Amino acid sequence: MTEYLLLFRNASAENGYLATSQDMAEDMPKWQAWIGNIAMQGNLVTTAPVRYDASIISNEGIVKDKPYKEANSVLVSGFLICKADNIEQVEEWSKTCPILKYPDSSVEIRPLIPFPSN
Repeated sequence: MTEYLLLFRNASAENGYLATSQDMAEDMPKWQAWIGNIAMQGNLVTTAPVRYDASIISNEGIVKDKPYKEANSVLVSGFLICKADNIEQVEEWSKTCPILKYPDSSVEIRPLIPFPSN
């Protein structure tokens, strides 16, 4: 089985996420069911939402308290690592991800490459 990284992307406000606390509370049962389905199949490795604040390290120095945002204010808001026989299986799961209810949201799927063991 291959492991896959799913990056949840969502539009943001000026200094935080667009989703309100009420939105998050209403969405929690949907997220629990969606992640639970993957876990019940034995395919969940780990998952977590990502806090808004961040530090960005580059050759030019450190930028604190502001996450990297794409030009349209879309940023990574969470991740999930799962395992599956093929990417098509992960694509099918991702089509029903609760993040997709929000405008400009997406799930990016990236296969992970294991480090060679000596």
